Amino acid sequence: MMKKISTFLAAILLAGAAFVAPSVNVHAQSKKATRASAGERVRVPLNLAVLIQDDLVSRVGNELRETADFIRTLPEGSQVMVGYVRSGSLQVRQPFTGDLEAAARALRIPVGSTAVSPYNPYIQVRDAIRQFPAGGENRSALLLVSDGLDTSRGFDFSSSVDSIDLNRAVREAKSRGVSVYSFYAPSAGLTSWNSRAVSFGQSALNRVSDETGGRAFFQGTDFVTFNAYFDRLARTINEQAGRAY
Repeated sequence: MMKKISTFLAAILLAGAAFVAPSVNVHAQSKKATRASAGERVRVPLNLAVLIQDDLVSRVGNELRETADFIRTLPEGSQVMVGYVRSGSLQVRQPFTGDLEAAARALRIPVGSTAVSPYNPYIQVRDAIRQFPAGGENRSALLLVSDGLDTSRGFDFSSSVDSIDLNRAVREAKSRGVSVYSFYAPSAGLTSWNSRAVSFGQSALNRVSDETGGRAFFQGTDFVTFNAYFDRLARTINEQAGRAY
């Protein structure tokens, strides 16, 4: 009699386990799917140039996965260029290509040293704008990850926020229909410790983005993660595309 009861209880426990295991597995898969679908995705094909200032603090390297994921999830027909803003000239690691995986792989960790600090970021921004493909139906956008600071002609509000090279970059972007979006991050130089430099840099990014039909993204004097920035960037592009049609 006891043997029959034990066999019966074992059968019940086994059946319960068989019921719970698939439920747990389904829940895990559902959670994973939710994470994968979380966040806004760009819905219109883009010609996108991603420019990263090479002397930004090393923590920017932790955001490469989010940046690569953003590139990979662009819609079919998009073209992407990846470049680094540094002393001397623009370093193009991937010219415009429809191979989004290749563009994502072209990303690398910034050097994070003042040894590669650019003369100012806006000279290379203008150089990148000139490389956009002409014609076609894609919207043209440039994402600048930078501290935005230009001290090449002085360290005051007028010299930094109304600089000659910033104005030239704005004119070039307007003439070619390129919207400049920007993420602020501090560099290994002044903006890592000088609040006045941070204010000048963020004001300059806000200006170049606003005047070209883009948007600047920053919060406070530093950053935690670019996750929220990419969500807001995609939402902004989608909203602008919706108003255009």
